[in-house]
Amino acid sequence: MSVVIDASIALKWVLDEPDSDAAVALRDQELIAPALWLIEAANALWRNVRIGQLTNEEAGERLCELLNAPVATLAMEPYLGRALDLAATIGHPVYDCLYLALALHHQTHVATADRRFASAADLAGLRGSIRLLSA
Repeated sequence: MSVVIDASIALKWVLDEPDSDAAVALRDQELIAPALWLIEAANALWRNVRIGQLTNEEAGERLCELLNAPVATLAMEPYLGRALDLAATIGHPVYDCLYLALALHHQTHVATADRRFASAADLAGLRGSIRLLSA
């Protein structure tokens, strides 16, 4: 069975963050994600450059690592309609719900470190569809 990962998981592979070991352990599974994951991860790396946590060169190196990560990157378009419906239902942004739409389509779950996202899904009765990394 595949597992959908979001950018919060992928960033733990290249940044020293809490639960990085647990995120790395997920790499043994078949991982999928919408193409958005790379955009979100690159944006987070840019933010780290802006606040002085990384140099531009370090951010580029980490992006290269992510580009070579064992994740099957899928087109977003087939899942956008479902993501929009989910966003309206659970009151959470479409970009996060895109991961959830992908997971529901593939009958799996999203692995995330985003507590707010996991909480919103739980409140909407989608508890099994999102698994919090530190839970």
